[in-house]
Amino acid sequence: MNNGMQSLRREQDHAHLILEHSPLGSGMRALLVAIGTLSVFLGIIGIVLPLVPTTPFLLLAAACYARSSEKCYQWLLNHKWFGEYIYNYRAGKGIPLKVKVTMIGFIWLTIGTTAGFTIDIVWVQIMLVCIATGVTAQLCYLPTLKREKLTRG
Repeated sequence: MNNGMQSLRREQDHAHLILEHSPLGSGMRALLVAIGTLSVFLGIIGIVLPLVPTTPFLLLAAACYARSSEKCYQWLLNHKWFGEYIYNYRAGKGIPLKVKVTMIGFIWLTIGTTAGFTIDIVWVQIMLVCIATGVTAQLCYLPTLKREKLTRG
């Protein structure tokens, strides 16, 4: 079995363990499935519209599904388009440069607008800028996915 298949198998086993030991009630599971489904929808929009990032929404969907529905989680991981984004991120191959740039741009646009125009409390403005700086640093730290690495295995 190659490394890609072993990694995918570990992901599947991990999701099964999370669901088995999760104390979530049916209401919380339904909420997580709804958030995951909305995230998949937003990820689809991101595939079509260049300004909307795809990978973060699919990762959020995977996290929600892993805690609420093994069926949805497996569907997402094994989907011919979406599974690739999640696999590449979780395998440590990274995220595409376009996604990094778009995410950083959106972070600074939204936090900058909020801190500069809607919040008058200085310590909250400083906190928002610190959060944006931390998220930017984390995104820059993540490996950048190269074109030839876009497939599993």
